[in-house]
Amino acid sequence: MEWIKTLLIVLQVISALSVILLVLLQQGKGADMGAAFGSGASGSLFGASGSANFLSHATAIFAAVFFMCTIGITWVGNKKEVNPGVLSGTVAPAATPAAPVAPAQDPSKPAVPR
Repeated sequence: MEWIKTLLIVLQVISALSVILLVLLQQGKGADMGAAFGSGASGSLFGASGSANFLSHATAIFAAVFFMCTIGITWVGNKKEVNPGVLSGTVAPAATPAAPVAPAQDPSKPAVPR
């Protein structure tokens, strides 16, 4: 399970950095007004409106990946191994202690009756 958590964290970091980059690349809503009056180049690498559609869709996809990774990390992190505990009845009974053994007598000494 640990490798899944590591994979999800790596995907989350990549998607977070991608969302940040894509948001910074997008033009604001006021940028179209400047382009309409000729102060900006409206035709770019993706075309007049292609960049907004491509970048906004890519941002949405990376945001969805980010949230799915967040939910996955939360789910994997909350999975705990269940310990049945003492009161569950599945614990084996403790071994009974052995009876005490009398100390051994030295064979060189005669046994003294009591």
